[in-house]
Amino acid sequence: MIAALLLSFGVIFVAELGDKSQLMAMTYALRYRWWVILLAITVATTAVHAVSVFFGHFLGLSIPTTLLTILAGLAMLVFGLWTLRGDRLDDEESSRATRVGASVFFAVMSAFFLAELGDKTMLATITLATDNDWLGVWIGSTLGMVAADALAIGVGVLLGRHLPERVIAIGAAVLFFAFAAWLITDGLIGASVPVIAGTLSAVVIITGIGIVLIRRENRLRSDEGVRALVR
Repeated sequence: MIAALLLSFGVIFVAELGDKSQLMAMTYALRYRWWVILLAITVATTAVHAVSVFFGHFLGLSIPTTLLTILAGLAMLVFGLWTLRGDRLDDEESSRATRVGASVFFAVMSAFFLAELGDKTMLATITLATDNDWLGVWIGSTLGMVAADALAIGVGVLLGRHLPERVIAIGAAVLFFAFAAWLITDGLIGASVPVIAGTLSAVVIITGIGIVLIRRENRLRSDEGVRALVR
């Protein structure tokens, strides 16, 4: 078990370096509390690698992941537009800010779970589980990925302390859009025409709705600024 744990830790840690999910971890850390992101990643990673070990060790199978990859890409597109739009809290909402932690936790956990399905780290875990102790592979692969993403979170926290809020928001949005393009393109390679058409339609619809909401939010902020000057 120890040998499988150490092997899996090393393989997954190296495989995760520079991977999209590590970059996602850094991006989320620019916007949210680091411990919420780390906890969400840990839960998502534990679940994904449990699935990987199950298929690799007990079934010796892989699972189709095209649709899940596309869904993860669409989720990244939504996150990017949401980041550009920004959030505002009134007095009542500020007093309930602790609830935001839960919503961020589930959003990040879901995004990482979807992004990791079909990723090279999942495939590597499946491969390792076919010939090694399943418990050691599960623990080692989970710890390896969490350790790599923790490094990225640390970088995100350091950057967040030295950059203006708007710069962080724009930078995070650009990264989210890059992840969206990456995932959607990856999911559409070799896909059927209906899947491609449906995905592109979803991208157009989501983008259109996002632009409308961003413009409305900008108008509201502009009106509030004018009223503040009048006062």
